[in-house]
Formats: sequence, C-alpha cells, structure tokens
Amino acid sequence: MPGDKIHIFDTTLRDGEQVPGCKLVSSEKIALALKLEELGVDIIEAGFPISSPGDFASVTEISKLITKATVCALSRAVQKDIEAAGEAIKFAKRPRIHTGIGTSDSHIKAKFNATQDEILERAIQAVKWAKKYTDDIEFYAEDAGRTENGYLARVIEAVIKAGATVVNIPDTTGYCLPHQYGEKIAYLINNVPNIDKAIISCHCHNDLGLATANSIAGVIAGARQIECTINGLGERAGNTSLEEVVMVIKQHKELGLHTDINATLLNPMSRLVSDTMRMPVQPNKAIVGSNAFSHSSGIHQDGFLKDTSTYEIIAPEEVGADSSKIVLTARSGRSALAHRFQKLNYQFDRNDIDVLYEHFTQLADSKKEVDDNDLAHMALSHQQKTLATA
Repeated sequence: MPGDKIHIFDTTLRDGEQVPGCKLVSSEKIALALKLEELGVDIIEAGFPISSPGDFASVTEISKLITKATVCALSRAVQKDIEAAGEAIKFAKRPRIHTGIGTSDSHIKAKFNATQDEILERAIQAVKWAKKYTDDIEFYAEDAGRTENGYLARVIEAVIKAGATVVNIPDTTGYCLPHQYGEKIAYLINNVPNIDKAIISCHCHNDLGLATANSIAGVIAGARQIECTINGLGERAGNTSLEEVVMVIKQHKELGLHTDINATLLNPMSRLVSDTMRMPVQPNKAIVGSNAFSHSSGIHQDGFLKDTSTYEIIAPEEVGADSSKIVLTARSGRSALAHRFQKLNYQFDRNDIDVLYEHFTQLADSKKEVDDNDLAHMALSHQQKTLATA
C-alpha cells in the first residue's frame, strides 16, 4: 500500500559532508548522488547552496543529472537563502526546497532573541518565499525534540497552511528517548488539523546513540519519511544510519512498512562513501561494519555452523556484504577449527581434531587471530608426527 511506504531522504551530501574532514569536491558529490539514486533513495539533499559558490554549483549539476529522485536544497528561513536554493534546483525534474527555523525555547531566546509569535511569522514567510520556486516544500522545525508540543503543533499547522508538503521534526541534539519522540509524532497527528496534507519526516541525531531507534519510533507513530545518511555520518555523533533503518524495516515485516532501497547495494555504497569521504567505518557498525558477519566465540560458531539463523538474522548477500566469517581466536571451539581445516581441504577425524585443538589453543593464546598459514603449519606438523608414529 502506498501509505505504508517510508520515503528515504538521504542527507549524506549535506549533513554528512559537515563532518570535519569529509568535505567533498563537486565531482565527488555528483558521483555519490548518482549512486544514491541507483541505491533507490527517494530524496537526495544535495547541499546548502547559499553556503558557498562550490556548493551552489554542485547542487545545480546534480539537479541536471538526477532523473528519478527528488533533488532537495537546504536553506534557512532567510530570503537570500531561499532564492539561492530555488536557483540551484531550477533544472531538477523533481525539485524541493528544505527551509526552516528553530522552534525550541533555547533557539528562540538564545539563538534568535525573538518571541514564539515572531518565529511563527518567519516560518510562514519562509514557506511563502519557497513557493515561488517549487510546490514541493519541506519545513524543518529545528530542535523540535526539545520544543513544547503545543507550540510545535501551532507552527506545523501554520506552515502546512502556507504550503509546506513535508514537515520535518528534527531531534537536533539527539536528546529524545524513543517513546518521547514517538509520542511527539503521535501528538502532531492527533492535534494538527491539516496534518493529512503533509508527510511527517524524522530527522534524528545520534548524540545518545538513539537516532535509529527514534526514527523507527517515529514511523511506527505515523511519520512516513526518514532523513538519514550512509554510515550514519553527520554532525557530532552523526545522523540516523540509512542502512540500519532500511534493514530494521525490512526485517520487521510486522510493521507493515517498506522502502524502495536496493539492500544488496548497501555494503558497496558504504565502502564508496567511506573511501570518498575519507571516513573509516567502525568494524562493529551494524550492517556494514567489517565484523557485522564475523563469528569468533566458540558457542556462536558452533551454533552458526549448525544453522546460520542461530546467530545471523540477515544473510550477508542480502546487504551486499562478503560471506560470513569464522574467525579463529582463543575463544573458538573444535567445531570452528574442524570447519576451517575442511575449508583448507584437510581431512581430519575427531581424534585428529582433539589433538590439533590442544596445539591450536596454545597458539591462539599467544596471538589475536589464528590464520590459514598457522593452520597449514599445524596440519603439516600433525601429519608428520602421525606418519612417524605409524
């Protein structure tokens, strides 16, 4: 059903690029945008055009080349920002302007030295300016996670009335707990009279490690767009990880939700972004980390070798990863050792494995990982001893 689709809004090229050391040149941005479209993302936030001539040029070129995805440009609730965004996306087949302003008391008082009513008027005006360039306007209520729900509902109702087609509810500081974020989305659905005229979007940050959980809580509550990045790149501790939310939705069919992402491209896309943006992926990263499908504990290895589903809920090929790995360490057991010898074409019976295992544990205690060369030496030594005693 169309209502059950979760639109994937990728902001790797905008929020992800704000990570220190991850700045992209125009050609890199364009190459990644084309791959994001191939991946199946619905919206590509291509950049923040007013921020620099280079970003303006990148958004413009991406707008010319992307044929299926919506191309989105970010702006503040400032007329010159919106004019630059509108100009940059004028060639896009599906253009969107993403404009907004902070709505929490912290932002209103400390950042803008304004009142709630003044911020409300600025929000409405921003949407009206954006309407001159496109009918697809997304409004972000920055720091919505810490905004009082009653005022947030007033702002959202007003910007939808002014023409916003998507309303973004950012947990800008990663402050919310999942139940709080879900309740905020539910509150808007139940208290904004015209909410049916817009898509609610989740934009969650990972300051407390809850970005994915909060985004999923948001869509369970009724949001239908998730803003995310490849590898969870983003300001400070990062954004919601695209690969994580996509696979949560794919695995939990009981949610009745789906995306258009081609999951088999997730690992190749992760590696491309990591290489291009010069930002390594932590080994234990869900879905795309190098250890995501590795098993080193003897108990886990034994269960996995009997039935992969005992310790893997996702097959590596499903997300474009290399095959699962049995890593031999001091925690490994006999079944894993026998499996690796078999892979190396050594035919040892149970008695052989018992003898070899004693040597294996001694070696494993002295190094982090026992590799195939170690096993080959071990096998040769064992065979020579066996022949000598025959």
